Amino acid sequence: MAKVAIDIVKKAGVDVDRLLDLLIRNASAELTTYYYYTILRANLIGLEGEGLKEIAETARIEDRNHFEALVPRIYELGGRLPDCMKEFHDLSACPPANLPKDPTDVKAILEVLVKAERCAVYGYNELCKMTIGKDHRTYELVSAILNEEIEHESWFSEFLGEGPSGHFLRRGESSPFVGKFLK
Repeated sequence: MAKVAIDIVKKAGVDVDRLLDLLIRNASAELTTYYYYTILRANLIGLEGEGLKEIAETARIEDRNHFEALVPRIYELGGRLPDCMKEFHDLSACPPANLPKDPTDVKAILEVLVKAERCAVYGYNELCKMTIGKDHRTYELVSAILNEEIEHESWFSEFLGEGPSGHFLRRGESSPFVGKFLK
C-alpha cells in the first residue's frame, strides 16, 4: 500500500473509504460484465447477431482491461478485493447483464448491452466528480475508463436506432485510453 498516496488523497478531501468502495464495486462490475458479455457474445448468431459480435467482443475485452487497470489503484489506496468470488460478484455497481429469456432475440441482447454500458457511464462519472482536482492518479484512470464506456454505449445505442454517435469500431488496438495503465 502506498502510504503517501493515501495521505495525499485524504488531505485533498477525498473520503478514501467511499472511494475504495466505489472502485471495488466498479471493478466487480467490470469483471462480471466480462463474464456476462462472453455469454451474450456467444449468442449473437445469425444474420443480425454476427454484425454485433465484433463490437460485443471489443467491449468485453476492454471491460476486462478496465478491471485489470482498477486493481492496482485499489491496492495502492489500501483496499483489497474480497476473497470470495460470489461476494465480489454481488458487490457489483451494476446489475448482471444476463442473457434475455429468448437468446435468439438480438434486439433484447442489445438492450442488455446498452443498459450495462449506461450503468458503467454513470458509475465512472461519479468517480470522476469525486476525484477531479483532488486525486489525480485515480481521476486519470477513471476518466480513461469513462471514455471507453461512453464509446461502448454509443456503439450499442446506434444499433438500437437511437441515432448516430460519430464513434467508430476500433481496429487493432483495444483500450486506447486505458492501455497506458496496463503496462
